[in-house]
Amino acid sequence: MGSTQFGNFKNFCQDSTLPVCNLFNPWRDRPDRLIGQLQGYDGCSILIAFIAIVVTIFLILRSERKQAAVGRREFQLFLLGYIIISICEIFTVGGLPLGGSNLQRRVVLGFTAVHLGAIVATLWVLMLNGMVGFQLLDDGTPISLGLILLSAIALFIGTGYIALDTAFTYSGRFEGSLSGDHRNLGLYVLYQLMPLIFLAGFFILETILVLKVLGEKKPMLYLLAAALLFAIGQIFQYVISTHICQGTDGKINGALFETLFTLLAVVMTWVFWSSITEDDWPMPVSGGNYT
Repeated sequence: MGSTQFGNFKNFCQDSTLPVCNLFNPWRDRPDRLIGQLQGYDGCSILIAFIAIVVTIFLILRSERKQAAVGRREFQLFLLGYIIISICEIFTVGGLPLGGSNLQRRVVLGFTAVHLGAIVATLWVLMLNGMVGFQLLDDGTPISLGLILLSAIALFIGTGYIALDTAFTYSGRFEGSLSGDHRNLGLYVLYQLMPLIFLAGFFILETILVLKVLGEKKPMLYLLAAALLFAIGQIFQYVISTHICQGTDGKINGALFETLFTLLAVVMTWVFWSSITEDDWPMPVSGGNYT
């Protein structure tokens, strides 16, 4: 990508089904939409998103049983963020029909803003989870959870505001991004670049923790599997989606597979976290010798 394309969403929105593209001419110029019609209903994507919500709730409850696990509450915050993302996908990707076109438009744009903010905030929380294992602060304490929550909320509000202002042109500052190359530097940095940095940071931190601090190798298989599954989902989203869409006349797109592989990546991330943490406190050894 040339330097002149930095900040532009036009090419992305022509060849993918990114939720951010809802902000730019939300019912047109999408590979899986017909010009002038409402956003298409994608039952398969909605089903996968619903399954993701159920599975993630199970993981949260399962995490609750790991009383001695380092970063249990912090990891549950990440899972809660993923639930919010999955709920948003029902509207932003699945296009759940709601009735009138104006209502549908406003709901989709509103959920898109929440969706983008949740993605940035959730991946920020994931990266901070990579630091929890080093015990710089006691995990599960008000200060640990407070710092994570407050910083995540700040990112959520900042990203969400830019998305809403872009969609509804409250201030007019981002109105120019609704046409032409859809150039929006704020969303480009927050939505396209920062999540990659957060993911890379999490992977690097956990690799150091597992190999250098814990001296183990097996958990790396789970971490690598999570990274691979996530990468496959992104390939479907950015590269393969347009080909699937054209081959099925818009009935199926890459968003379905991106949602599925992201869910699998989240599950594998939980498996990785579970493999490096204790389920319960070790039983105390009773004193005295018995002969």
